[in-house]
Amino acid sequence: MIIGAHVIVYSKDAAADRAFFRDNLGFKSVDAGHGWLIFALPPAEAAFHPDERNDRHELYLMCDDLKTEMSALQKRGVVCSDVQKERWGSITKIKLPGGGQIGLYQPKHPTALSPSS
Repeated sequence: MIIGAHVIVYSKDAAADRAFFRDNLGFKSVDAGHGWLIFALPPAEAAFHPDERNDRHELYLMCDDLKTEMSALQKRGVVCSDVQKERWGSITKIKLPGGGQIGLYQPKHPTALSPSS
């Protein structure tokens, strides 16, 4: 039985990105040993997009009000990029201390997390 998903984000400075997820984004975590934090994430969904190559993955956090979430994150020191409006939703990027980035978006489409699903 599959009980969940485990997401791995590779980073040039994993310790800084772990601290960012804990301190700036406020995700709860457990210490798996030696300071190795494993974070609880909100409910998730997976999408498969066509690409010319395999093994390229992205992490997007979802919210129901992007403007409000960006404002709350800004108060915690999180810098977001300008918002891009797409046909499927509005998106911003958050740069991680380790140099990578994650997306934050407000979907316009039905999600697998919707109550009507």
